[in-house]
Amino acid sequence: MEAWLEQLMAQSMGWALVTIGLVAFFESLALVGLILPGTVLMASLGALIGGGHINLYSAWAAGTAGCFLGDWISYYIGWKFKGPLHRWRFLKKHQRMLDKTEHALHEHSMFTILVGRFVGPTRPLIPMVAGMLELPVRKFAPPNIVGCLLWPPLYFLPGILAGVAVDVPKDAQSGLFKWLLLGVALLIWLAVWLCWRWWRGDKKRDWASAWLPAARLRWLAPLMMLAAIASFVAIQFHPMMPIFRDLLWKVFIG
Repeated sequence: MEAWLEQLMAQSMGWALVTIGLVAFFESLALVGLILPGTVLMASLGALIGGGHINLYSAWAAGTAGCFLGDWISYYIGWKFKGPLHRWRFLKKHQRMLDKTEHALHEHSMFTILVGRFVGPTRPLIPMVAGMLELPVRKFAPPNIVGCLLWPPLYFLPGILAGVAVDVPKDAQSGLFKWLLLGVALLIWLAVWLCWRWWRGDKKRDWASAWLPAARLRWLAPLMMLAAIASFVAIQFHPMMPIFRDLLWKVFIG
């Protein structure tokens, strides 16, 4: 997939931006986003941004436009076809998730719309469910706009960091530095994931619940966050870090 995307970027920047817009659109579209590996695709596109193949701000604009289009079409589908959707057998199989989404929208509509954009299983559902509940546009639009603006760069970021790391000049220290970067990134991701589970408490039950009960998360999540912060600070003193920061800065200033 990454090789195909890179070939496409080399052929035409216009097609590259269309690809980004379509990935963001289908990742946001009602139900389609449940089966699309959008996170992987956005990270792959981010790597091409980090490698200098695509301009960050053009990609950001294309991704935001795709998010808006996907979310508002989903909202319209939910509002226009709420009766048939409630009777659709496919949705009945996911009734528990729909019930939780409806409850969250009833209790905290703006917070749910904003945070739900960044949670994979709920991203393609919340706009449609908001339409099915006939949530007023004045409540749906503000958090949706903020979420659509913030989602593309956040999901590009892991790929951007990887793309920049690849471009770090090769010398005796660069190989170890790249592995250290990967280790720090994984540690930060693990710390955030554990803190998320700790914050969710008993609301989240899945394969990891038996291994990560609340009593264990109470000390493990803060400990991992401290380790992640310490590793992030420590790597700033690596001799290759100024080069990495300079390459990263060039991505952000265009």
